[in-house]
Amino acid sequence: MLPVARTWYEVEHAGDGIDRIHETHVAGWMRCNMWLVRGRSHDLLIDSGMGLKPIKAEVVRLRERPVTALCSHCHFDHIGCAHEFDERLGHRAEAAIMASPDLDNSCARAWIGGELLTALPAAGYALSSYRLTPAPLTGYLDDGDVVDLGDRAFNVLHLPGHSPGSIALYERTTRILFSGDAVYDGLFIDNAWHSDPEAYRHSLRRLRELPVDTVHAGHYGSFGRDRLRALIDAYLAGGQRIADVAQFMQEETA
Repeated sequence: MLPVARTWYEVEHAGDGIDRIHETHVAGWMRCNMWLVRGRSHDLLIDSGMGLKPIKAEVVRLRERPVTALCSHCHFDHIGCAHEFDERLGHRAEAAIMASPDLDNSCARAWIGGELLTALPAAGYALSSYRLTPAPLTGYLDDGDVVDLGDRAFNVLHLPGHSPGSIALYERTTRILFSGDAVYDGLFIDNAWHSDPEAYRHSLRRLRELPVDTVHAGHYGSFGRDRLRALIDAYLAGGQRIADVAQFMQEETA
């Protein structure tokens, strides 16, 4: 029997006016990075976790000023708390899923179970009851758009492949990239129901040429340009991917 968690979210300062938030008791191989970017006019929350506990109630800073929720893509581990925010931005290609997410279209069914949690969000909670709350997008972002926070601006990159509407944010002045799940320091996924490996290769080739100093990804730790290129090169050479989800989960929980 798992214990009930005393705290669910952990906040770490990442520098450059950025905080990383994650769900402490979600297993590391699934735990999403949520990035809170502070701006002059408002803040930006990039991704919102699984939604096992409300995020605004636990992360005090999110109650201090307006926050826009940006969805890097529509998979369950990134959109769980999006409905808590009045402004929700993402790519139009995934609007239907955001408006009506279920265990299949959000890719949750293949991943929910096993040893996903190290503690419970509430007494008596069971993963079998996991569901997502609809969070229709209130605005759309596409390649070339700019997200302006008043004192800093991020260029939107549409990077299909992992999912059709995957987007990343790039800040030219700091050379910071928020990559979502387009690239992270782990094995990539290109075989979800709506993945497109050929589009993914094109997106990764594009990222490889981007003048980046820091990548804040959707999972695992942050890294620099050399590691970005090494990860992309490994995938383009035929590696760096999860071929079988069930086998991967079995190995991670062994």
